[in-house]
Amino acid sequence: MDHIVVLGAGVGGTMTANMLRRRLDRSDAEISIVDKSTEHAYQPSFYLLPFEYMEPEDQFRDIRGLLSDGIDFVHSAVTGVDPDTKTVALEDGELSYDYLVVALGHRLAPETTPGMLEGWEETDSVYPFYHFEAAMQLRDALKDFDGGTFVVSVPDTSIKCGGAPLKMTMLAEDYFRRKGIRDDVDVVMTKGSDAVFGVSPYREKLEEIWADRDIEANLNFTVDEIDHEAQVIHSEEGETQKYDLYAPVPPQYGQPALTDNSPLTGGSEYVTVDEHTLQHTEYEDVFALGDGCDTPNAKTAAAARKQAHVVLDNLTAHMEGKRQTAKYKGYAACPLLTKKGKAMVAEFDYENSISAPVESRMNWIMDVNILPSFYWDSWLRGYDPLP
Repeated sequence: MDHIVVLGAGVGGTMTANMLRRRLDRSDAEISIVDKSTEHAYQPSFYLLPFEYMEPEDQFRDIRGLLSDGIDFVHSAVTGVDPDTKTVALEDGELSYDYLVVALGHRLAPETTPGMLEGWEETDSVYPFYHFEAAMQLRDALKDFDGGTFVVSVPDTSIKCGGAPLKMTMLAEDYFRRKGIRDDVDVVMTKGSDAVFGVSPYREKLEEIWADRDIEANLNFTVDEIDHEAQVIHSEEGETQKYDLYAPVPPQYGQPALTDNSPLTGGSEYVTVDEHTLQHTEYEDVFALGDGCDTPNAKTAAAARKQAHVVLDNLTAHMEGKRQTAKYKGYAACPLLTKKGKAMVAEFDYENSISAPVESRMNWIMDVNILPSFYWDSWLRGYDPLP
């Protein structure tokens, strides 16, 4: 009997494991999924929690309750992968596999920016909101904030959900307006590139919105260090940005189990795969998806959802000795919430933009009120009628 091991129980890993379990007969394949946590978090909520548009108690589920019968959950941290011996090193043992799916995602690393972690731990003005705890602390800080400079920063690394800092910036501006203090607040987002968003026509629409609402984009500003005592951000370009309340996106990197203790990343940060088949470029029995592979797409849950179908089809074809025909075309989607009750959906792939850059209330309702139910009750469980 073949043993398929899935590393990581995020959206990509959980969805792939559940779809594999339904497709493969239990007498043909054993499926195990490994994660260091027993809880799965709905991470798209983290930029909504500070504004009380979602509630914290709804954002976590027990991983074991999300898995189909016949999937073995291994609660342990991955410490290394040896594809030559087909073994996964765990914090408390070892696991052998015949086929491997890697979906370990990004590693949040606020400690790699001098002053960010210290600012979070030692002051009441720095909240790296990709962390759940920081998002909840920012909720309290916003209630007490009555004026000054509010800053969001984007690191010079690949990040999950590249639209999240834009959404945080726009929702904060709208929050201050609703609170009646907008005239007393400067709203700024810093970014190391020369555009707030990398894909047209959404970039141009966002620039129009930001100009109309007097949101400042401090571009070509790459965060180098944070003086949390003086409340000043220093850039690699030699510039500074003052803040009174700061919501940085922490730098993000590959997982040390792969970058330090496995050849799967080839010396880079992420698992090297064919950008269309998602099969490893050297080890044919290894596939990868989600934030932790090196495909040149935007890292979003919507991308992982599309990739899960490709891994399902190509892995099972590979197991049967058939040609792999499924192709990932770089699809990603990002609901850009522009203010309370309005959102614009950016959909694009490797080559083209797909959706129109239109703000609507329906987009907000879909993202905030409808999508979480699909996420928990359908997609994660591997039921996806629109692959």
